[in-house]
Amino acid sequence: MTRLSESQALWLQASTPFRLALESRAGLEFASLFVAQPFLYGAPTGDGHPVLVLPRLLGCDLSTQPLRHYLSTLGYAASPWELGVNLGPRQGVLRDCLARLAHLHAEHGRAVSLIGWSLGGLYAREMAKEAPDLVRQVITLGSPFTGHQTPADLWAMYEAATGDPMGLPERHGPLDAAPPVPTTSIYSRTDGIVPWNCSLEREGPQTENIEVHSSHLGLASNPLSLFAVADRLAQPEGQWQPFERRGLKAWLYPEPARAVCAQVA
Repeated sequence: MTRLSESQALWLQASTPFRLALESRAGLEFASLFVAQPFLYGAPTGDGHPVLVLPRLLGCDLSTQPLRHYLSTLGYAASPWELGVNLGPRQGVLRDCLARLAHLHAEHGRAVSLIGWSLGGLYAREMAKEAPDLVRQVITLGSPFTGHQTPADLWAMYEAATGDPMGLPERHGPLDAAPPVPTTSIYSRTDGIVPWNCSLEREGPQTENIEVHSSHLGLASNPLSLFAVADRLAQPEGQWQPFERRGLKAWLYPEPARAVCAQVA
């Protein structure tokens, strides 16, 4: 498991109040969807394949409705997770998510793209490790799959707080092990809840990071996030390529090199 250095961990702890204050932007980000319509609908249209959207901790399908509505208008079969409020990785959650994935795969007869917001992204990554043949690609929004603590630390903290066994099986290996399918991590350096370092994927032949300017609570409605998601979903199946920053996108999305430089070996 990749760990943050001691200095990085101390800085993240000290900056927590400031980052939390920045979460007040979320309402403005949602409102900006109306202004950003010309930009958003400049994204390529979809091919109709199924997309399953998983909410953040304490979120539900209502919280992902703006993202799903946008994807539906582009032509995707965007579906909610239908498991109520996300109360954490309790025992049985991954099983139920996999059942939902299998249902969508059987219904549409096509591989399913998974989009997970925050904790929902951890579910998406583990689902793709468990059933890669059913998954087209994984896109996470501010998901904490790497950082200062090991999975064993997180499992122990969760079980101590809730009394429930951890629902993400350790047989899949460490959380920061990428799924065996194309995987994109969308993150923000000004995320007030999940430190951005904790959302950095090790870039490889089918993994990448896309930085956006967003709050954590606004990641599923921020126009920059939504456009990046649409761009990734529009790729032909089996022909995944890294995100291209050309034209207007070169101004809106920072180069990934500065994220790679920040990764801890």
